[in-house]
Amino acid sequence: MTTPTPTTPMNRLSILVLGAFALGLDAYVMAGLLPKVAADLHTSESAAGQMVTLFTLCYALAAPVFATALAGRPAKTVLTLALLLFTAANALTAVAGSLAVLLVARALAGVGAGVYSPMAAATAASLAGEERRGRALALVMGGMSIGTVIGVPVGVLLADHVGWRGTLWLITGLGAVAIAGLVLALPRLEAAPPPPLRERARVLARRPVAAIAGVSLIAGVTSLGLYTYLAPFLADAGGIDGTLGAMWAWGLGGVAGSLLIGRIVDRTGRPYAVVTVVLLLLCLSHLLLPVAAHVTWVLAVPLVVWGATGWALQVPQQHQLIAARPDQAPVAVSLNSSAVYLGSALGSALGGVVLAAGVAPADLPYWTGGLVALGLVLHLVLVRMPRSAEAETAPGRNVRTPESVPAGE
Repeated sequence: MTTPTPTTPMNRLSILVLGAFALGLDAYVMAGLLPKVAADLHTSESAAGQMVTLFTLCYALAAPVFATALAGRPAKTVLTLALLLFTAANALTAVAGSLAVLLVARALAGVGAGVYSPMAAATAASLAGEERRGRALALVMGGMSIGTVIGVPVGVLLADHVGWRGTLWLITGLGAVAIAGLVLALPRLEAAPPPPLRERARVLARRPVAAIAGVSLIAGVTSLGLYTYLAPFLADAGGIDGTLGAMWAWGLGGVAGSLLIGRIVDRTGRPYAVVTVVLLLLCLSHLLLPVAAHVTWVLAVPLVVWGATGWALQVPQQHQLIAARPDQAPVAVSLNSSAVYLGSALGSALGGVVLAAGVAPADLPYWTGGLVALGLVLHLVLVRMPRSAEAETAPGRNVRTPESVPAGE
């Protein structure tokens, strides 16, 4: 076993970051490729949208089961197996000739991604050592967010030139390079195993945790439920052909939100109040999308706000979970991640159901905005984080922050 030290070479962490980048790109790029995939496979966009549902559903539900089954194996082995499955599934996606094969491929990719992500974060924390743990985790999570925010528009742009299958081959290539790096550069070490499923269930049974996770689930439903069908919404509401500009606006908002929210929470020391404001802005941005869709520069405003609030929400949510269960902070935070991805799966599925039922794509943001309003009510009525609990997350308090908790513990 290799003993981690703070001086671990950065190239070891960069391999983990590359894998996370591929995961972030793969998780969201399919939404931008939806019209091309549906046309190529001669199916409806609502049916093709279920590929996003299966990816996120397997990430949220199947991945914790597999991660628990693999507990005790060396981190290098688990990471390599997960990336092998992820990469093979993306290759299968690239050659899929039918909707059935495509859906199976996306489900397998979701399992591989879900096993890799928490283990990569825990491994990065072990490699970096206690003093640099936060920065190591930020690098891995940053790789995933950059893959989503920047990689997705680039992937969609690439698909305009080489087809949607070409973008999937790019992701497959990234996965292959990351596998080679893991085999050649990553030392053999043990990472913190994921919590048993029964422990997750016990923590989730507590009301504050369940209510906070419920809000995260609803946020996942609304964000990916609308993002998956962004292309048909833009075409129906504003006659806009293509999603590239909208994705850049949403992505730039996401970068701003993810960079600024930590400082806002630290300065205010009131994550409950921050979540309230973020949910309100998220709701308003969805409701304003159909109204703004007719003017491009006006449409950019709710898109940026949507991206910023969607990416910002989970930081104060994690703070609230740590305040609610400081004795089980790692488990509570991991449950929040599962809730987000489960919500994403439900969102893309429900979006397809709503559209198949005859609702115009232009009206979809009204439905998602209503769900955000429901999440805001749930937050205000059931979470009700008291000021004394919020104060525990203020700067200077001895509480483990999300950055100090290895993901996947």
